[in-house]
Amino acid sequence: MSQNNTTHNSDEPRVELENFIPYRLSVLSNFVSGSIATIYSERFNISIMEWRVIAVLGNYQPLSANEICERTNMDKVQVSRAVSSLTKSGRVLRKTDKKDRRKSQLRLAAKGMKVYQQIVPLALERERQLLTPFNAKEMKEFDELLRKLEIRARELCATE
Repeated sequence: MSQNNTTHNSDEPRVELENFIPYRLSVLSNFVSGSIATIYSERFNISIMEWRVIAVLGNYQPLSANEICERTNMDKVQVSRAVSSLTKSGRVLRKTDKKDRRKSQLRLAAKGMKVYQQIVPLALERERQLLTPFNAKEMKEFDELLRKLEIRARELCATE
């Protein structure tokens, strides 16, 4: 008979990952991102991080790399790598800021805008498919709950 080396004192706090909300949200996010990533990685040869840069520039250009970080919650290294790759592939244009030569303004090149315009309908359709279990009332409630969680998560990050 083998002995279990992972004994727990009943007074010690335990985490059951399958019921731990941060873990569940992370797993859900990975599944959702992965299902959409399959679409754009195969058809357009871009990564999740590159898609996020394209998506945010498609809506808010021009932006600096720091502004992309703020809008996407990606770290500077992720944004830098994605921007570098997208610049090399001709999808993003980088222009030095005239007021502050240390900053660059980024915008989608025509090639990047074409990718954006092709992926958006596909991503929205995948979102629609994902949300089919919800009726209109549940969708509104879900949206409000997500909004509350996002606000609280930002507050907790700001206090650290």
